[in-house]
Amino acid sequence: MTPERTPDGRYIIVNGRRWRATDPAIPEPRRAELTKILMAWRREVRRTKGTAEEPAARAGVQAAKVALGERGTPPWWEQTDRQRRERWEADVAAPEQRSAAPES
Repeated sequence: MTPERTPDGRYIIVNGRRWRATDPAIPEPRRAELTKILMAWRREVRRTKGTAEEPAARAGVQAAKVALGERGTPPWWEQTDRQRRERWEADVAAPEQRSAAPES
């Protein structure tokens, strides 16, 4: 099921709350790859809860969400096409690439 969107398409609405939508300009293969990485980092957050590894896992979630355009400043609709492309093309490490995990 597709979540409801605001009329401008910038946000999705889940349980009455607005959340920034994924940048619609991201090519489907890259969006799918980034979503897979995001979900892997979310599993890693659950696995490392309360340990010294948790901050790195949370930083991985943040990096994936920024690449998807769901977080970060400025929001994707205020970025130039070039800035948007650079954002989603940036290297975002998956948990399996732990040595390249983002720093918090």
